[in-house]
Amino acid sequence: MYKRTGTEKDHDVEQNNKLTLADAFGQAAYIVGGNGSRKVKVLQEALEQVDGETFSDHYGHGSIIDEFQQEMADVLGKESAVFFPSGTMAQQIALRIWCDRAGIKRVAYHPLSHLEIHEEDGLKELHQIESILLGEADRLITLGDVRGMKEKYACLLLELPQREIGGQLPAYEELEAISAYCREHGIKLHLDGARLFEITPYYEKTPAEICGLFDSVYISFYKGIGGIAGAILAGEPDFMQESKVWKRRHGGDLIGLYPYILSSQYYYNGRIGKMGHYYEQAKELASLFNACYGIRTIPEIPVSNMFHIHFALAASEVEPLLVQMAQQFDIAITSYLNKTGGNSCSFEMSTGDRYDLVPQDKLQAALTWLDGALQKQLL
Repeated sequence: MYKRTGTEKDHDVEQNNKLTLADAFGQAAYIVGGNGSRKVKVLQEALEQVDGETFSDHYGHGSIIDEFQQEMADVLGKESAVFFPSGTMAQQIALRIWCDRAGIKRVAYHPLSHLEIHEEDGLKELHQIESILLGEADRLITLGDVRGMKEKYACLLLELPQREIGGQLPAYEELEAISAYCREHGIKLHLDGARLFEITPYYEKTPAEICGLFDSVYISFYKGIGGIAGAILAGEPDFMQESKVWKRRHGGDLIGLYPYILSSQYYYNGRIGKMGHYYEQAKELASLFNACYGIRTIPEIPVSNMFHIHFALAASEVEPLLVQMAQQFDIAITSYLNKTGGNSCSFEMSTGDRYDLVPQDKLQAALTWLDGALQKQLL
């Protein structure tokens, strides 16, 4: 049997040191999070069982889009729903309509809302709507925050779960109280429910029960559902009819949205029944990470299938360890690290179909090794 020379081993170590975290992630046999890589096969699989002679939708019309919109309206407990190519478009339109109706060009949301940090000020530049940042960046919006508002605003947007702080959720009673306050004071309440289905196991509520607290709701089909793209905006019929006008103005009425609709429907049907399982996976995985030295999760016990993993070391120190772990154990946990301070970093974890494919003995061995490696760095 051929044995590598010392020079060859040194060369391998040198090559591993040059490997980026993203490279190591891509080469690992087992990926801990998510439903799978975003390859063209995601669409191919969704279309395999579709009759090729089926008529597509045409500029927002046709049975494919009409039937799916009504199905989602029923699921969300709303009278009407409209399919959009993106959640960014859907939510800006929802807020525009509420502002126009109230005659107030102001909305309130969390300081780390998607609209504030990921949309290049689209709400301000396209709609001249002022955003009021409610509460503190490192915690959830509370009823006290809502009651303490002095400025008038048309709509309050709540994101459930609050992604940028680890996917945290308010107690359901707090949510009910905020909803009651908004209705009493004529403030529209909009749900950024990009991950709505993922929180139903924690709340032990149906999507319709949760959405019943809100005047309008947006859901995504490429988060836990795993479609290629697409979103639903749901609410009262007159509100949704007005959203169709704005959808056309935004260029959202593509000649055909059927690739997004069919993939959304396919993966919704395949994964909606797994949300409770993904939630249990997340709690199990978080407990494994919290047992490692220098690692903590936010929340400590997840409230959905998503949570954040924090290291008490700088990204430059953690990345080589994760590369080595991927190379040595064929287990990858992330392709990136966010700098959260001079001596800390983090990444987001979402459990899904991939987790069950990871051999638990290999995962445990990898995390035991990581625990020891972190102790050597920190002690």
